Amino acid sequence: MPRVAVIFTGGTISTVFDPIAGGNVPVLDGAAILARTPGLESIAEVVAIDRGRLAASHLTFAQIIELGGIIRDALADPTIDGAVLVQGTDTIEESVYLLDLLWDRPEPLVVTGAMRAAAAAGADGPANLLAAAVVAAAPASRDRGALVVLNDAVHAASRVRKTDSVAMHAFSSGAFGPVGRVHEGTVTFAGSPSRWPALPAPQAGRDPRVALLETHLGDRGELLRLVAADGWDGIVLAGFGVGHVSAQSAEAVGEVAARCPVVLASRTGDGPVLSRTYGFVGSEQDLLARGVIPAGWLDARKARLLLWALLAAGTDPAEVRAAVEARGAAPSGPMG
Repeated sequence: MPRVAVIFTGGTISTVFDPIAGGNVPVLDGAAILARTPGLESIAEVVAIDRGRLAASHLTFAQIIELGGIIRDALADPTIDGAVLVQGTDTIEESVYLLDLLWDRPEPLVVTGAMRAAAAAGADGPANLLAAAVVAAAPASRDRGALVVLNDAVHAASRVRKTDSVAMHAFSSGAFGPVGRVHEGTVTFAGSPSRWPALPAPQAGRDPRVALLETHLGDRGELLRLVAADGWDGIVLAGFGVGHVSAQSAEAVGEVAARCPVVLASRTGDGPVLSRTYGFVGSEQDLLARGVIPAGWLDARKARLLLWALLAAGTDPAEVRAAVEARGAAPSGPMG
């Protein structure tokens, strides 16, 4: 019987209606959630670790990195085959990528949660936890880094996005789709493992400020200049389409890129930033000439996490550019 560490942090999977609060609040601990998950005992022996009951929107960089350390400590036991992190879905797409950037072990780290509260009709938490345990216990999941499992789909950390606020199929992986599916108590992956080496851990005391800005109709680059003037350490700019901004914003981009790293992503959330298709002022070619770093296939949220991790590790500017460009070109690993 495989052994799986399951770390509980709260989220919708742990919520029940509170008449005083007037809504669902996270109150169920790990034992209560496990008791609501029939069939888990036939998948794996669970080692439960309770780490509080937080709303996912309250999580910080430091807490996510701390959770990664707790999971590493659990996996120091050689009898444990993998880990599941249970959290709210609001920030899964971000926390899983930050964990993946720093994950240096072969065991799978699977993140899951729920879209419906524990007492709701058709609550999906038990099914998601069961599927996540299947993936965490499977030998085929090794060397794939951090994964997201919801609605029986397995998503790569670098591609997964929450694309619907309430639907059961809220998570998707864009143009390339999920990397695997769970069915009949097993998981099938679409391809062989491929992932980037772990980044160095953040240096003690380093918590860089990295802004995420989205361009818009009529944007004149004023917010970009304000953020740079306030001393932020890096900026991710989500541009139109394949990486475009207005002519006025383009001037601001050039000024700011000379002062701090500016990563250019697409605000669409899917598809890459291009490099040699358009040539007008504010186009991707123009912005590249002004010094931006292209995010490639990484969406703006993933690009921000990557830039944060690189700056937190004290990476020099040339290596920051090289790392973002390489990982943007092949988000899931050197083989794509």
